Amino acid sequence: MPLSIRRRSSREPEVPGVRGPVRVDARTKNLTKRLKPGDIAVIDHQDIDKVSAEALLACRPAAVVNASPSISGRYPNLGPEILIDGGVPLLDNAGRDVMHALHEGQQVRIEGDEIYVGDTIVAKGHLFDHESVQAAMNEARAGLAVQLEAFAANTMEYLRRERELLLDGVGVPDIRTGIDGRHVLVVVRGYHYKEDLQTLRHYIREYRPILIGVDGGADALVEEGHKPHLVVGDMDSVSDATLTCGAEIVVHAYRDGRAPGLERVRNLGIDPVVFPATGTSEDVAMLLADDKGATLIVAVGTHATLVEFLDKGRSGMASTFLTRLRVGGKLIDAKGVSRLYRSRISNLSLFAMLAVGLFALYAALAATPAGTAMLTVVGARWDDVWSWIVGLFS
Repeated sequence: MPLSIRRRSSREPEVPGVRGPVRVDARTKNLTKRLKPGDIAVIDHQDIDKVSAEALLACRPAAVVNASPSISGRYPNLGPEILIDGGVPLLDNAGRDVMHALHEGQQVRIEGDEIYVGDTIVAKGHLFDHESVQAAMNEARAGLAVQLEAFAANTMEYLRRERELLLDGVGVPDIRTGIDGRHVLVVVRGYHYKEDLQTLRHYIREYRPILIGVDGGADALVEEGHKPHLVVGDMDSVSDATLTCGAEIVVHAYRDGRAPGLERVRNLGIDPVVFPATGTSEDVAMLLADDKGATLIVAVGTHATLVEFLDKGRSGMASTFLTRLRVGGKLIDAKGVSRLYRSRISNLSLFAMLAVGLFALYAALAATPAGTAMLTVVGARWDDVWSWIVGLFS
């Protein structure tokens, strides 16, 4: 009787909502490194972009809580729709205080628009669904003209600051890696980079391009079994193992000389090259490849369309637009290579195919009486020809 009472009293009532341990980080790309299936991601990311959403979705969290507006209305960013379509609840605009109210590993529950720790409400937001996301996206599209004007203004400002680098290559540092006359593959951990690397495996094997990994793009190369020749970036999302794999390291620095990743690289015992520039790290990689004489630059995971430029959510994306104009006809997107490129048959493969074919023909002829007789005649004729050749040179 007492045992039965204890069992009944220990039962907890079924509580609705999504439950799990929280993982808290203001930087989404840092959070995804430790986010596990069933965790609740707590981020502070205004206008969640496509790349960040796909990285979150790949971790299979129970829910995502955003302290900032996931769709601010500046432009129609693609991230929230990806999360909702992937079945991940998104609690939007929960307020900056949620970043301090919740602690790493703490068990929480999300019910409707509210976040609970135990029975206490610690934050409130707005739970997105398909209808609310579509309504917010429609409003954002209406304001797209304003963002295009701002993008154009940022482009002109960047051109004014970096015209010597863009037009004349002033400020590009010297590197040890020989690029002149070679193809270069620039890998950014961005849009569909895994699929692009898979489609390019035959191209990489045949042409052996110089492999440049931009921050986490270097890890992507290693994961696919390739060793990067160069690692370029501010070093905030590349592993120590990749940095010490033997690749030449180029640290992207600000124009005022600050280089946040420089100390980390030097602590690993590496003496890097420093490249001060205003643009993004992928711009630095492309400008470096172009200046050092690359004949073709193949881009993996980079930004190709205007929507992708805006979806990145940075005014600095104007630099990527101008860098593409600077590189010009050398630059081709990975998808273009996969459509145009067809693997060539090497001389060794042709010789092997010929040898196999001749052996199969010999085996077929040797298996029949008529074929055996034919081989005997051919052998006799070959002996006559060989004797004549030997007599001619003796």
